[in-house]
Amino acid sequence: MNYKEILDSNPIFNLVAQAAQQLKVETYVVGGFVRDIILNRPSKDIDVVCVGSGIALAELVAQKSGREDTHLSVFKNFGTAMIRLDDWEVEFVGARKESYRSDSRKPIVEDGTLEDDQNRRDFTINAMAISLNAANYGELIDPFNGLGDIKRKLIKTPLEPGITFSDDPLRMMRAIRFATQLNFDIDPDTFFALGDMKERIDIISRERITEELNKIILSSVPSYGFKLMDSCGLLELIFPEFCNLKGIETEEGKGHKDNFYHTLQVLDNASRKTNDLWTRWAAILHDIAKPATKRFDKKKGWTFHGHEDAGAKMVAPIFTKMRLPLNEKMRYVRKLVRLHLRPIALSKETITESALRRLLFEAGEDLEGLMILCRADITSKNGDKVKRYLRNFDIVEQRLKEVEENDKLRKFQPVITGELIMETFGIGPSKEVGLIKIAVREAILEGQILNTLESGIPFMLEEGQKLGLVPVTLQEKP
Repeated sequence: MNYKEILDSNPIFNLVAQAAQQLKVETYVVGGFVRDIILNRPSKDIDVVCVGSGIALAELVAQKSGREDTHLSVFKNFGTAMIRLDDWEVEFVGARKESYRSDSRKPIVEDGTLEDDQNRRDFTINAMAISLNAANYGELIDPFNGLGDIKRKLIKTPLEPGITFSDDPLRMMRAIRFATQLNFDIDPDTFFALGDMKERIDIISRERITEELNKIILSSVPSYGFKLMDSCGLLELIFPEFCNLKGIETEEGKGHKDNFYHTLQVLDNASRKTNDLWTRWAAILHDIAKPATKRFDKKKGWTFHGHEDAGAKMVAPIFTKMRLPLNEKMRYVRKLVRLHLRPIALSKETITESALRRLLFEAGEDLEGLMILCRADITSKNGDKVKRYLRNFDIVEQRLKEVEENDKLRKFQPVITGELIMETFGIGPSKEVGLIKIAVREAILEGQILNTLESGIPFMLEEGQKLGLVPVTLQEKP
């Protein structure tokens, strides 16, 4: 590979090289950008290391760009700076060497050489550098044979893995994340160190752990990462609720599927249909309450009655622990977990319009995500059975489309509002208002009345009469 040609194809590198020569500092492109060049992966993030002040180099590059839209950010506390230019982000830092205390992942940082900087990198594939210096411009500097590990599809630490992971335990999650994203193996010594050092993950903030976990979840085959985390023992430490899904119990010759591996298959199935992180989280959590609701019935075998509702109640506590957002994203996941059996039930029975209306009403704008999850949840070793269920799902979706076009229930709001009820009967907020609203909603969903004033007002008056209410127009004037 001609790295000089790659550098020459982007004017940013020439600009950095000119500034480095003017400041008389050794300068290199390092890390992920070099890795992604070799892997032919798109990347807009460039890391530049110089043997000197990264901030001074960035300031001169910004000045030499001569463009008003060059955006420079300086982070003096960290000794780094970043330039944003067009779609590119270029981060500048001085070469460093680091040492760590056993109880902290915050390093003691000193100025260093390129060799020092490469030694502190997490993996060999991220420890490669390309020179921007006039004497060897475009030369690959690869002291740990990262290029060979890319060819072997191998994640390996540049130094002894126990030291690498002890220094920064987040690298354990990163090892699994890179293996999952790139579909690489983890070097045996490196993988054994994951198991030996796993307890060190406790000193890492939950936010940083979840950031890496989300990147695993967003990979093309996320189950690979979960299996790696499980095999080395990290999963039990960071997500014990998921590990509780493992195992099969047998009683009187009757067993159930292993919900751990079933969930991973559902996650992979959903990932083939959507890149949405939160729909993938719904796949992860859809059966999370099965261990708590598992019962053995002599006639039916193993049952998990109510696991969808129990699982929905577990979503917020898990999101809280994982430092995931407690906003509409959490509510979306909770809704999908709660409703994930409903379309499956419809596909197995005679479909009534009432049931379709209720599903449309409850799913609302999240119906597409729910249907992706439900289709993903159809797993069986019997291919014909899967095809049969999916054909039934096609019928359900077509019927849902027809009902939606007719009744517009995705954004369902009854025209009989609480304000109209109070104005009609001359009452304030009360239990009666709530009862009438519920009755109107149920009548619409059952198809007894249309969601119009012409159809709704007579029904409202009848319900009010049952509760002893009299319309204002019929009340005696004082």
